[in-house]
Amino acid sequence: MALVATGNRDEALDIIQDAMIKLVKNYAGRPEEEWPPLFYRIVQSTIRDWYRRQQVRSRVMSFMGLDKNEDEFTLEDFPDPGVPQADEAMNNTQAARLLDRALHRLPLRQQQVFMLRAWEGQSTAETAQAMRCTEGTVKTHYSRAVHTLREILGDYRP
Repeated sequence: MALVATGNRDEALDIIQDAMIKLVKNYAGRPEEEWPPLFYRIVQSTIRDWYRRQQVRSRVMSFMGLDKNEDEFTLEDFPDPGVPQADEAMNNTQAARLLDRALHRLPLRQQQVFMLRAWEGQSTAETAQAMRCTEGTVKTHYSRAVHTLREILGDYRP
């Protein structure tokens, strides 16, 4: 399953190894007949986590203009992080403060939904399950959070 999901033998082996460790660590005391379904559930969860990480990695690479295969990267493709210029550091600090203040102005449920959906990359269904509410509630809270953040932040661009 992991090999089909990832298309990469090494990634698949890492997923299986992680799943085995989680099974032993969390369910060693359970009866042996419960292990197979638990293991497959853990494997599926680990595969979903892998896909999420790949999506985030892809977004970051795309944002940086590095839309190549991993094997095609050279050292020249990555910018020198160096010390940021004073005005750049100030803008980053200002933007972080503004966003932090804006998030704190949201109601708690909207904060949670926004963080899970926008920052953690969870789906509507996963967010609903994590927050123990309906998908409709997640959609409503997320929409309200985004609209409120747009109002608060306006056209701010660091």
